Parts: sequence; C-alpha cells; structure tokens
Amino acid sequence: MSYTGLISLLQKCFLGFLLAVGILVTLCDAACFHEAASPRKSTRGCIQDGKLYHYGATWIKNCYSCSCDKGGIGCCSIFFRPDGFDEEKCKLTFHEESCSYSLVQKANPSKTCPFTGMVG
Repeated sequence: MSYTGLISLLQKCFLGFLLAVGILVTLCDAACFHEAASPRKSTRGCIQDGKLYHYGATWIKNCYSCSCDKGGIGCCSIFFRPDGFDEEKCKLTFHEESCSYSLVQKANPSKTCPFTGMVG
C-alpha cells in the first residue's frame, strides 16, 4: 500500500470514528440531575418529597428514573423529545402518563410528522 493510500485509509477510519462518537453522544443525551446528600439528612437513605428511600433503591417519579446512594439522589429522564421537525406545521404533545411525546400535523392530527432525531 502506498503512503497516499495509507493516509486516505486513516482519514476514512477517523471520520468513521467521529461519526460513531457523534451517534453515541446523541443516544446518551439524557437530561439528568443530582441532589447531593446532606450531613443533616437521614443516614439510612435519601429523602425526596418527604419520603425515605433506602440506599440502593430505585424509583420512577414524574418521568425520571431515580436512584439513591450515599452521595445523594440521581435522576435521569426516561423520555426523549422529537427534534428536527417543522414547528409551524406540527404539534408536539407530551403525555405524562406514558412519559412520551406525540408529533402530529396541525392541519390533520390523524397524521404524524416526520422528524430527524430524538433528544432527552
């Protein structure tokens, strides 16, 4: 293989790597937050909205998957929002009972709208 061919191959491999990383970052783009543990709070677990969750516990609240450890409470969204759609022609609705979105045409709500990706 010539030097020029090797350089071309390396460039293609690098571009493939960047594409894979870009896809992975998009798929892992969950909205998360962390509430640090306080020394004044319970030493048996975490307290959220007045309820005690023991260390190692996991639960779902308001479409967020949460867990408790000695560092505090960590929660991440379990829903993804459609992205890359025509906002003038389409209506986006969040359904809290199923933690999901629907995206329909404003002119004909029985038809869905196309979109290019999901973020969340």
